[in-house]
Amino acid sequence: MVTLTESAAEKVSALLAQKDNPNLALRIFIKSGGCSGFSYGMALDEKKDNDAQYELNGVKVVVDEMSGQYLDGAVVDYVDSLMGAGFKIENPNAASTCGCGSSFRTAGDAGKPGACS
Repeated sequence: MVTLTESAAEKVSALLAQKDNPNLALRIFIKSGGCSGFSYGMALDEKKDNDAQYELNGVKVVVDEMSGQYLDGAVVDYVDSLMGAGFKIENPNAASTCGCGSSFRTAGDAGKPGACS
């Protein structure tokens, strides 16, 4: 299961309020690519048939089956500092990450590396 910090939940709640669609949730997913093999993705989306759905700090979060295995135990935070603002994922399944911080590799599965964006 994924955890959403209070800071991340507040930011997502604000984004969801702008959309004014009660069916939307925060989708957190993994896709093949990035310089280390897998990349994180997030979007406001509706739940699909095989998604796991959680209610975290008042926010609906959906994760597809494939992504769930790589995100189990991950913590999503929202950081606003002098260096910039954005979402940050701490993933205990990542054996290594790239310099940009949005790509990772697990111990048993590296995905298909590509360019960092």
